[in-house]
This record gives sequence, C-alpha cells and structure tokens, in this order.
Amino acid sequence: MRRQDSVPRGSCVTMCPSQELQDREAQKRLHRFEVLAGTERDRRPRADLSRTVKEYSRPAAGKDSTRPSDLRPPAVLLRTVCYLIDDIAASPALQPWTEVYDFVFDRLRSVRQDMIIQRVSGPDCEAVLERTVRFLVYASYRLCGEPLRLYDPRINDTHLQESLSWLMDCYATGKHLHQEEFQALSLLYNLGSSRVLQHVMELPERVRSSGRVCLALSINRAFLERNPVRLLRLAQKLDFLQSCAVHRHLVACRRDLLLLYSHGHNSRNCRFPLQKLAHLLALESDLAIQLCRAHGVEVIQDSVVFSKVGFTEPDADKLRCAHYHGMVNDKLRNHTVGSIIHHGGPWE
Repeated sequence: MRRQDSVPRGSCVTMCPSQELQDREAQKRLHRFEVLAGTERDRRPRADLSRTVKEYSRPAAGKDSTRPSDLRPPAVLLRTVCYLIDDIAASPALQPWTEVYDFVFDRLRSVRQDMIIQRVSGPDCEAVLERTVRFLVYASYRLCGEPLRLYDPRINDTHLQESLSWLMDCYATGKHLHQEEFQALSLLYNLGSSRVLQHVMELPERVRSSGRVCLALSINRAFLERNPVRLLRLAQKLDFLQSCAVHRHLVACRRDLLLLYSHGHNSRNCRFPLQKLAHLLALESDLAIQLCRAHGVEVIQDSVVFSKVGFTEPDADKLRCAHYHGMVNDKLRNHTVGSIIHHGGPWE
C-alpha cells in the first residue's frame, strides 16, 4: 500500500522557535520591537523572549520547514496574533504606524505560513484569519496615501484577498459566528466584482438576508447602477470597519456624482446650494469646495455652478483620498484599534 504523507504538527510553545531566536540574535536581525529593554545599545542586543515573534521566511530548496520544533500549534498561533494586535498594532507608544504595520504584516504572514504547513482548520484558523482580514482592511484605510516605499496597497490587497478567500472556504459548511460580518466586508471591499457577488447570492438565506449583508448588497447595486447619490447615502449607515473596506471606492464615487450633476444641472443660470452638495458628497463644505475646484466645477460663494464642458479630471497629486476620510474617521468614535481588529465594528 502507498504510504500517505503525514501532516506535521508543531511543538513550539513560544511565539518564536528557539533556534530562530538564537540565529537572529547572533546575526543582529532582531526588530527593535523585539529587543530586550536595556540592551538596545549593546554590541549584540538580546532578544526579549516575550516579544520576539517568528518572522516570515520564503521557502527555499533544501530547507526543512516542517520540523515540529519550528512550527507553532494552532493555540500558540492564535496567541501570537492576539499579541501582535494588543501589544503592537494597538499600542499608542509604538510609532510610526507604517513601521508597526510592516512588522505585524510580516509576522501575520508567518502565522499563515505555519497554518498552511500544518493544514490548520477549525475555530482557531477562523479566529486567526478574521483578525488578519480586519487588520489588513484597517491598514488599507489608515495608510492610504502613504509613500509607496512605506506602504504598498497592491501587496496589502493581494494578502487581503488571499485571506478572505481562505476564510470563505472555512465558512463553506456549518454555522459561523462572524460569517455575516465578513461576507459583507468582502462585498464592500470588492464592489462591482461579479465573482464576489455570485458567491454572496449562493449563500444560505439566513446569511444573505442578515442586516449587514443586505446593506452591502444594496451598496453594491448602487455601485453597479452608477448611482453615487444612493451609494454615499447608504455608506453613511456602515460601521467603522465596513467604511474602511468601502473607502477606496469613494473617490471614484464622488467624481461620478460631480460628473452626473455637471450634465444634469448644466446651465450658467443654475445655482446649486453648496451645503446640499456637501451633504450629498458626505463632506464638510470646505472639502466639497476643494473637490469641486479639482474637477473644474465653479463655486461662487454658497452656490455651485455646474457645466459639462467645464468638468475636468484632476491630476493625481491634486486629489488625495486621505484628504476626504472624514466620513470614516467620524465612525471610529471611542473604539480602539484593538477592539476593532478583535471584534469588528459595532453593529446595531
């Protein structure tokens, strides 16, 4: 009979295998978040055993990545993720957040690598993936507009999509506590995707008819119908994390609204109230004025003059998404980064 390949099972009970810890300490490859306090200026800084986390390592020929002593079992992986969230990502003392993101991103990637090697499934796997998705969605919003050398949105998107896909596979059978939240997040992040929409429409009725998913479906429909007014109105009902997911579509949505009104209210004698337009755009008046002028829409005192001839596409450096985050920022309220990543946005 043909012998079946055995699945390796991790035996490492710390966040970083002892051999890697020793190697990185000897090679001076410890991240500053992992250095033992008081040894930072030493010729060879020492590792803090309670803060050092296994880093991601690319598979290499001849390298054995299945040694049990180098693999962390599911419970340790979940504990590692909770540490990365509570003590690193949510820590106000660690700055800049681009460095925090880079560290957490790498260590979460290592966690997923350990899960793949061990073919981890079940509640611990879901808990890790759910927190990973929330972190990446939050990062896509918080780091929007950062220089490419500090944050690459395409790389973040690739890992977010992979984690979402893996999580959706976990949800394929049975009931899951947070399934509605993540089905909605997936649709909001991927507005207009026929693949994601088809997946949602094939969900069980109890999931598809939940409040979160229904709202996400309505926003997706407004997106497909090129109805920016309805989309922005519905988007104001989203919680903070959902708003983070949809925020990358808002620049194009507001552009479409101004273009639509430039054609529908095309008249030199027509004056459209600035306050009403700002409300439709879900922006403060000063930002609405800035957005109008970037698109060649004339603003005269408290009125807007639309012209289909005057509408222009702004240069990228004149229209930074991060300048228009007010609608999302307002929803964070008193919720901490840690609570958002652990438990998602509040939903009423």
